[in-house]
Amino acid sequence: MEQMVYEKFVDFTLDGSGVLSDIKFKNTDRFNFAFDVVDALAEKCPDKVALVYVSNDKKCRRFTFKEISEYSSRAANYFEVLGIRPGDRVMLVLKRHYQFWFAILGLAKMGAIAIPATNLLVKHDFEYRFNSAMVRAMICTADGDVADHAEQAMYETGRVDIRMIVNGEREGWHSFDEEIEKCSPIYKRKDSGPKGDDLMLMMFTSGTTKYPRIAAHSHKYPLGHFVTAKFWHNNSPDGLHFTISDTGWGKALWGKLYGQWLCESAIFVYDFDRFKAEDILPLFKEYGITTFCAPPTMYRFFIKDDLSKYDLSSIKYSNTAGEALNPQVFYDWKKATGLDIMEGFGQTETTLTVGNLVGMEPRPGSMGKPVPGYKVDILNGDGESCGVGETGEIVIYTDESLPCGLFTGYYLDHDSTEAVWKDGVYHTGDTAYRDGDGYYWYVGRTDDIIKSSGYRIGPFEIESVIMELPYVLECAVTPVPHPIRGQIVKATVVLVEGREPSEELKKEIQDYVKRQTAPYKYPRVVEFVKDMPKTISGKIRRAEIKRQDIEKYKNQ
Repeated sequence: MEQMVYEKFVDFTLDGSGVLSDIKFKNTDRFNFAFDVVDALAEKCPDKVALVYVSNDKKCRRFTFKEISEYSSRAANYFEVLGIRPGDRVMLVLKRHYQFWFAILGLAKMGAIAIPATNLLVKHDFEYRFNSAMVRAMICTADGDVADHAEQAMYETGRVDIRMIVNGEREGWHSFDEEIEKCSPIYKRKDSGPKGDDLMLMMFTSGTTKYPRIAAHSHKYPLGHFVTAKFWHNNSPDGLHFTISDTGWGKALWGKLYGQWLCESAIFVYDFDRFKAEDILPLFKEYGITTFCAPPTMYRFFIKDDLSKYDLSSIKYSNTAGEALNPQVFYDWKKATGLDIMEGFGQTETTLTVGNLVGMEPRPGSMGKPVPGYKVDILNGDGESCGVGETGEIVIYTDESLPCGLFTGYYLDHDSTEAVWKDGVYHTGDTAYRDGDGYYWYVGRTDDIIKSSGYRIGPFEIESVIMELPYVLECAVTPVPHPIRGQIVKATVVLVEGREPSEELKKEIQDYVKRQTAPYKYPRVVEFVKDMPKTISGKIRRAEIKRQDIEKYKNQ
């Protein structure tokens, strides 16, 4: 059997049930994904499809590994011609355009640092990012007005002297599409070139409670996503994987690049502007998508549509991450497709750290178990390992070794790094408990815990119960100040289209929670809203809801 490209860098062991039990990474000191995987695949299987790209107007273009290798080399040569040097920070605001793959791999080859970012950023967002990351160059989509915002921020900060535009033209900017074609498709690896522990990637965190921090990753980071792709997404060389995420988010690197190509699987990309379930669901049959990953919110939108109208038979495996999965979503999806949703947990700072891996029996609502490659535990406030059923903080031990996939620290921010990572322990800031079989169950962020009349209440359990109600589209559970109880539970609810708020509906929600969980956990306050405050990554800003409620309820 022909050797897989990953075999030079990965050794793993499966247990008797076929579940990953151990993994070791090797030859990592010189590892560079663009050379050791992409260029290697271009030699091994040059005509194999690497990327199936569908534009917003539904035009399809397929790229082979040979083409990806050559275009990434053109990009590396192009960047050097423009004056970009190893170590320079280059921001990529490219939506789901296929040029993203050329650019991020070209930067990896020549040693500059890629900073993926979303096209939802506005002027003040760019100002903060340009200054904190000391951005030298930028590649930006011509779609919409994001380049206007970026240019205004450039003027204010005096940063970003090299500017490239994609899918259009702009005065004072280089045309990436035209100029890259003039460059050589050959870029030879240098002995002193980027590799191993060298900085490769910088990702801004979501920033739900403070300014986003910059998680820095080395060239070893892609290897950590081998587990993500092979043992969580269940990717294979004959498969076509679809992760919905925009390239501006860390999840795109989980499901649109590194692990998939380590597994020699093709990647499916749909470059849409607005998410519409009825627009995306027909694509599964049309392109034969075999594995799929999306956040729970998108599964909820799929389920609210009539799934029986669509042929989803090509999907063999489905996953979710990004926020905790409500059990009702799991059951509804399985009823419609026959597939389990295999949940996983990780952060911008990590690769997959806890998950329902291939061969495991998922428990609806559970994140799964710690994955090999990471030494994970749950600690209480005294720094001791929690017992069964005891809620504590998820941590990663790094005293013995640094996992491939864990960040190297927050860029130029020693204080923030030391606040979460000291004495050989990285503190994730997320809380959970484990059951007797070692499955982890998400509770919430450490600052989301509700303390009411001596009880410690995790919001996710209540949110999951409320999400079982068919007329609830979204829900966020947060604390409200109370003069006697300290805090009481509040549910902020978005109803599905066609349902109207009422006092009767509030009581129905409260009574349902009382019946389904311990009565002290029921929401004494229920507020209906049209939409939730969210971060630009789409996560509900519970901190903003809490801030508003402190003022609103302080005299009650």
